[in-house]
Amino acid sequence: MGKLLLVGCGKMGGAMLDGWLARGLAASDVVVAEPVEALRPQKPGLAGVASASDVTEVPQTVVLAVKPQSMDVALADLKRFADRGALFLSIAAGKTLGYFAQHLGAGAKVVRAMPNTPAAVRQGITVATASASVSAEERKRCHALLEAVGQVLWVDDESLMDPVTALSGSGPAYVFLLVEAMAAAGAKLGLAPEMAMQLARATVAGSGELLRQSPEPAAQLRVNVTSPGGTTAEALKILMADDGLQPVFDKALAAASRRSRELAG
Repeated sequence: MGKLLLVGCGKMGGAMLDGWLARGLAASDVVVAEPVEALRPQKPGLAGVASASDVTEVPQTVVLAVKPQSMDVALADLKRFADRGALFLSIAAGKTLGYFAQHLGAGAKVVRAMPNTPAAVRQGITVATASASVSAEERKRCHALLEAVGQVLWVDDESLMDPVTALSGSGPAYVFLLVEAMAAAGAKLGLAPEMAMQLARATVAGSGELLRQSPEPAAQLRVNVTSPGGTTAEALKILMADDGLQPVFDKALAAASRRSRELAG
């Protein structure tokens, strides 16, 4: 993975760092630039500084894990590394390759990625896209960095990052809302709220693991649990009706994708 500078060590940056170290990256090969001292990981051999301006050695890769609204300030200290050939990997939502070209130079080597929060348990999925100046070997390096926290996919068309953000980037929130809704519905039928939540959480978590391990598509797994004329079939009549779940998700993802484009503008 080479020498790394991690800029920002909040939840996602910290999850990625843990994944890299677990995969054998030497702590001495990483510098973490994080202004909040409490967020700087205390690991033997790992250097933590307040700002990238404190870093003198040019890293092979700079991983940008700061919030999008903090990116302008962060990049002010980093153009010098772009000028000297460093590769940049950004996980900031809405920050386009064009944005980085404006701040780091037209020839800057940048990979833009959208991970999601299951990266915290190394079950995330990330979609990435690269600027024209990024080589195949550099894409491979970024792939390895991102793969430390889950699956990785690539797109050549950067505009697809908006629907990616809507589907997988924001997607965990939809799943958590589903748990809330299932638990609330169970409570309305007479279950104690605590039991309803426990049942909903375990059902969604277990179903997700079954989906992960099974070679069958989601549609077939749904059929497998649906007996003709049974209770599941009765519920699915509601959820799969013309005004059921699909049109709600169509509208929700379209709204999220539109907002992603607006934030990039």
